[in-house]
Amino acid sequence: MNFLRTILYPFIPVYAFIIWLRNFLFDENILKSKSVKAKVFAVGNITVGGSGKTPVSIYLTNLLKRKGFKVGVLSRGYGRKSKGYILVSDGKKILTTVDKSGDEIFHTVMDCSVPAAVAENRVKGAERLIDDTGIDTIVLDDAFQHRWINRDVNILVMDRNFLSEYNFFTHNLLPSGAMREPLSSIKRADAVIINRKFMEKKPILVEYNELLEGIKIFTGFYQAISFFDLKLNTELSLQEFQGQKSLVVSGIASPVSFLNILKQTKVDTQNKLIFKDHKRYTYNDIQRIRQLFYSTNSHSVVTTEKDAVKLTQFSRELDDIDIYYLKIKFILDDESSFNGFIFGV
Repeated sequence: MNFLRTILYPFIPVYAFIIWLRNFLFDENILKSKSVKAKVFAVGNITVGGSGKTPVSIYLTNLLKRKGFKVGVLSRGYGRKSKGYILVSDGKKILTTVDKSGDEIFHTVMDCSVPAAVAENRVKGAERLIDDTGIDTIVLDDAFQHRWINRDVNILVMDRNFLSEYNFFTHNLLPSGAMREPLSSIKRADAVIINRKFMEKKPILVEYNELLEGIKIFTGFYQAISFFDLKLNTELSLQEFQGQKSLVVSGIASPVSFLNILKQTKVDTQNKLIFKDHKRYTYNDIQRIRQLFYSTNSHSVVTTEKDAVKLTQFSRELDDIDIYYLKIKFILDDESSFNGFIFGV
């Protein structure tokens, strides 16, 4: 992988120029953002995957919902087997499949029970979602770079490790690195949420502290809540899985964090199948899971909620295997200040 990134390194200036030109055109109002008839909160990142923007979107959506806002969620629907606008949920029931919606928005709907849709064109998607469901507030998931729609609040989610440890490839622009935009783009954010996930607090590198000056900063982390039984729709305590020999299945951007919390929960993670982010499971993948599950004498399959919504499509093939996902929630270190920021806008 690093060899390929090295080969692509000379193309970084081309990508950098395209990004600079696009942002310049928006900054100078040559390319114009359009407003919609709803308050818009955008959540996104400047790296490719792994920052935790969807758990933050879920946190923000539930916060707005509790305060009485008629809130809906709009996403591009990364990795979906469909195009155009699709109403994923009317707030009462799910109206499509995870293949057609994408795993992130499906996960969000399951956790929030709010109207939601996917659309490549966020402006048209927002207008249709408003017309279809009567919402007055929209949370845009993965929208920091999508500047065609006006937003009232622009929230940037950043991984604590990204700000604490320098890596040559991670801290370079695409196509060689993992950055969608240069760090100077941070200035577009109204607030930055630094997500340490399941990790301990680490100091931020001095050069990044300077980039964050003048921007509202919040910090947060993930908390493991329970294990959820996909078959029985019941929850089990974390303690019930201590010492259990499970087959860990993961298809997320940062599986290390997931494996770490399982180890902290004292789940045996020796047996595992790690797939790429946004893994689209196939029948052959299910057979691999079955083969490894039985060959290792595992007690159960443990996975993420994001993967679980896709594995449910194979309930018949996995009928003889107990599958659980780890329920987590995002928590802010200073929730009262964040509430003041959101509702004071």
